[in-house]
Amino acid sequence: MRPLLLLAAIICGISSLSAQEFDNHFDDATIRIDYTFAGNADEQFVALKELSTTPTWWGRRVNLSEVPLKGNGDLTLYDAKSNEVIYKTSFSSLFQEWITTPEAKSSVRSFEFTLLAPMPKTACYAELILRNNQGEQSASLRHLIDPEDALIRNRAAQRALPHKYIHQGGDSRDCIDVVILAEGYTVEDMDIFFADALTATETILSYEPFKSYRDRFNFIAVASPSTDGRVSLPQNDEWCQTAVQSNFMTFYMERYLTSGAVYSMYDLATNIPCEHFIILANTDAYGGGGIYNSYTLTTAHHRSFRPVVVHEFGHSFGGLGDEYFYEGGDNNDEMHSLSHEPWEPNITTLVYFESKWKDMLDDDVEIPTAPTDLRKKEYTVGVYEGGGYRTKGIYRPAVVCRMRDNVATRFCPVCERAIERVIKHQTE
Repeated sequence: MRPLLLLAAIICGISSLSAQEFDNHFDDATIRIDYTFAGNADEQFVALKELSTTPTWWGRRVNLSEVPLKGNGDLTLYDAKSNEVIYKTSFSSLFQEWITTPEAKSSVRSFEFTLLAPMPKTACYAELILRNNQGEQSASLRHLIDPEDALIRNRAAQRALPHKYIHQGGDSRDCIDVVILAEGYTVEDMDIFFADALTATETILSYEPFKSYRDRFNFIAVASPSTDGRVSLPQNDEWCQTAVQSNFMTFYMERYLTSGAVYSMYDLATNIPCEHFIILANTDAYGGGGIYNSYTLTTAHHRSFRPVVVHEFGHSFGGLGDEYFYEGGDNNDEMHSLSHEPWEPNITTLVYFESKWKDMLDDDVEIPTAPTDLRKKEYTVGVYEGGGYRTKGIYRPAVVCRMRDNVATRFCPVCERAIERVIKHQTE
């Protein structure tokens, strides 16, 4: 057999095995699992709120029992009879960020969190695990998912909101479906929203490696109207009625824009192909947020909209960490522990640097790297101190990167490789 024909046969064989693995364990449907995370800095809890189902599974059908990144937590489905791992996904959550803040030392709060998984053919156990910034298990919940359970809410009859494909790379079975929600846009503002969604999509797909893999993505804009045509600015005592109730001043950080209404996000995307969220806020205030395998939320009418939406999608899709830091003082400095290697692929404490980008360094690059050594080649890979909000003890791969500042015209090579690995994990 000719080499090319042999390679094609191998690829087809792998694809067939993946399809068979999915069909052995799952129906073509989605199980939505709504959780509540609660606690404080010392103790955390996970509770199950509700299970619901919709027809069709739009997520990955390959690499079902593996994750590309560890995240701050994971969900694993085990076959109830054999205890075989049949599906796994990883994530981070706003709750896990909050427990590292000063407020969490004196307060108890609860947060919504939702995950989607393929609908098992037979009973399985779902185990959700949360981890702290040392990588240690901090909370967990194991519960049964029985497809015959009469209390699994069937959402098949729920009418999908008006939506349209901004970019369609292919069939949802083969592509990564990104839903773009409108936040702070009234019914009359929907034409503006669709134009903003087009800008966000075209900008993301202009960056590598998204550009090279654009045929593996679908971007779907959902007309999710708000009562008020703006979003909440607590610093100005402005509170608005919006689709997902977002607000600035998250954790008392003025530019941090997030939403606690996670259930509402999934309600708005019901019966629409959805694996990732981008939420566009109708405001010219500067800010945003991105949480791995949860959502991107960014302002659409600030002059930095384009670089910011790419940066935040780097967080929520690629699991990338922030490479910036604050001169003259650290902020969020408890988010990462200096005694533990962070899971984000583009920052390191050098505790276990072999797991990061050491293989991408030229032989003559020193560890750590002086910022003056390679400044003329801004995207040359090194090990530069400063990242993850800390000036000391955390290192980043490049002098300039889309995950560090808005002047960057691309992701650094380390971030590009990390994103590419996630794309491939989801699609091949």
